[in-house]
Amino acid sequence: MRFRVSYRLPLVVNNTRLHHLYDQRLRFTSFLQKLQITQARASINGGSSSSSQGNSFLVPGATVATIAMLGVLHARRLYDDKKVEEAKEKGIELEFQPDAKATFLRLLPLRSISRLWGFLTSVEFPLWLRPHVYRAWARAFHSNLEEAAMPLEEYASLRQFFVRTLKEGSRPIDSDSCCLVSPVDGTILRFGELKEAGAMIEQVKGFSYSVSSLLGASSFLPMIAADDMQEESNGQENTQRDESKKSWWTISLASPKVRDPVPTRPMKGLFYCVIYLKPGDYHRVHSPVKWNVLVRRHFSGRLFPLNERATKTIRNLYVENERVVLEGQWQEGFMAMAAIGATNIGSIELFIEPALRTNRPRKKLLHSEPPEEREYEPKGIGVMLKKGDEVAAFNMGSTVVLVFQAPISKSPKDKALSPEFRFCIRRGDRIQMGQALGRWRDS
Repeated sequence: MRFRVSYRLPLVVNNTRLHHLYDQRLRFTSFLQKLQITQARASINGGSSSSSQGNSFLVPGATVATIAMLGVLHARRLYDDKKVEEAKEKGIELEFQPDAKATFLRLLPLRSISRLWGFLTSVEFPLWLRPHVYRAWARAFHSNLEEAAMPLEEYASLRQFFVRTLKEGSRPIDSDSCCLVSPVDGTILRFGELKEAGAMIEQVKGFSYSVSSLLGASSFLPMIAADDMQEESNGQENTQRDESKKSWWTISLASPKVRDPVPTRPMKGLFYCVIYLKPGDYHRVHSPVKWNVLVRRHFSGRLFPLNERATKTIRNLYVENERVVLEGQWQEGFMAMAAIGATNIGSIELFIEPALRTNRPRKKLLHSEPPEEREYEPKGIGVMLKKGDEVAAFNMGSTVVLVFQAPISKSPKDKALSPEFRFCIRRGDRIQMGQALGRWRDS
């Protein structure tokens, strides 16, 4: 009896605590929603009389809260950067180590907090304050204000400043036709060729996630049964890419693909690249190549942070977070680009579909509902984008994942002469939009 009591008591206590935390989360979410409605009404009612001076006079608390949040973000960035630099100096690669803080994040109403932050960043600053706030932001997060397309006084709010455009010529696009460019300014986290069964991408040392989970179950990812890999490698390598292109148009216009339980591997020549955007980076997303966007999927997931600490403590971070996935076709086959949201990223704006709204209030607490999917018209053509065209914009920082087919050598003998794709980047590199991620020679 003594042992039974000692085992059962913690279960009752933990269950009670979980219910208490859950009730607190619901109350806090309700409070944030009421606060947003109240502040929005105050801004609307008073905005007509002094729109030229900005709504920040009408909502002074929002201005103070925004500046305080900037200070917290800056302090956290300095702490994270220091830890990363110390690890690099010691030659240590961060490994996956889940902790209690990662578990605690799941109990917080991060979506409501992000919507509140989105409201705060939309509050207009008075003209005299704008240059001071944006220069302080630039010093804290290493932003280059000389590239801004407009004078600082023209950006009425932090949100407008985050998604600012750049002066013409600030981001020259590599004109090489045999080149794939970076769609964003950011830091290279991971890249490589997908070879193993399941097409896994390493989130951090010790944990990986599947590309099909990131892109969705109905993705047109070019996969092949693992048992057939050996047979096809003997006699069909020369026709693999042609068959992939032919099957693409058939699959892309059909109903969502149902995967067989047979183990699958990615087709040869399937690559990926993960790029992280810091808060001070240029926040617009551009097209990496000339391609046709056929399908868009919106996953209304969580909004965990995407910083260094989060990547090594939260499982399936990129798969669980809210994201917008674009899939299509380019001259070499399959192309997909996933824009992943994060805490305080209240929205992902899609320029090719302005009506899309992200980080909306959820009707369900479960995170397993299927993504919202749209097939772009006209069928089989979709939205045509050129290399460097604007596609989307983030608020603050986030992550972009590219998954694409590229040329590979047809045989080891012709490897020196074949148009094989090669990355021209290294992990940890800082890259700007328009710079080359990889190249191949024209055959």
